[in-house]
Amino acid sequence: MPTVTGFFHAGITVRDMETSLRFYRDGLRLPIYFDKLLDGDYLRTVLALDFSEIRAVYLAIPGGGFIELLEYRGIERLPAASRPSDYGAGHLCLYVDGIDALVDRLESCGGRARSPGAVDITSGPNAGARSIYMLDPDGYCVELFQRSPTASARA
Repeated sequence: MPTVTGFFHAGITVRDMETSLRFYRDGLRLPIYFDKLLDGDYLRTVLALDFSEIRAVYLAIPGGGFIELLEYRGIERLPAASRPSDYGAGHLCLYVDGIDALVDRLESCGGRARSPGAVDITSGPNAGARSIYMLDPDGYCVELFQRSPTASARA
């Protein structure tokens, strides 16, 4: 029977890799797993796009999986800005510690917060936790989620 067996990566298309690495590598302090130029014909078929190459950088997420940053080259590229309420929009959520200091560091690395600061979650299953939506340099939403001090480790 077909089934999901695990999580591999979340892909984010970026305008400029070095600018995005300031946010993801330097700001979030995610280590680079690999940084390669991809130009295989199979990718053009899978993506149904005619590009010259893609710079792909995988950043390791503690606990498993990767964030895959993709910079397409040799093809017209347009911004895909959207609000979290717009269908087709997405976000990535990361467990964090020290959320306020992390927000400050990400802002110094080109990130912007959607709210004035981390928000206390006051009801529901995550009551006592804190959360904030940060926008990376291209406007992609990255949620930082600091668990409640009394929460048990859930998945």
